[in-house]
Amino acid sequence: MSETKSDGELLRAIAADGDRHAFEELYRRYAPWLTARMRSRCADAGIVDDVVQETFLAVWRGSARYRQEGDVAGWLWRIGARRLVDALRGDGARGRLRQALARLRHRDEVSAEERVLAGVEHGDLAGALTRLSPELRAVLQATVIDGLSTREAAVVLGIPPGTVKTRAMRARKQLREALA
Repeated sequence: MSETKSDGELLRAIAADGDRHAFEELYRRYAPWLTARMRSRCADAGIVDDVVQETFLAVWRGSARYRQEGDVAGWLWRIGARRLVDALRGDGARGRLRQALARLRHRDEVSAEERVLAGVEHGDLAGALTRLSPELRAVLQATVIDGLSTREAAVVLGIPPGTVKTRAMRARKQLREALA
């Protein structure tokens, strides 16, 4: 009789060895729960199924890394919740940015988005962003890049809405100082 592995052991086996059996066990443990929880947020079963699959693909591919903080269910929920918001918003902030740039393509003046993207390419904004603490970067990612509201970002990040607001304010202040 085989011994039941803990969630942490399964995740380590997936990350280190690409252990398919460990992945299948993790999927069996959490996919039904994640699906049920997602369906309470979204009535479209097709979107929910896609989001659950994308969540577990992120685990399998290693693009989602468990840092052994909190429980595995909460970690999977945060991954899934972000993907659900992206799915419900279409392409997310990147899609909206592409649409805005496409509308502005025929104008003579340089758009604000193009100036920001040029700054990223030349490193001034990118450098300033990398100097932010991970907590501040996470809030900017959620609210600016992903386009989440303060309340949505609080749910995804697992922090109170007031903390999201405070961190966003601190991040903007630090970026203004770094770019001045």
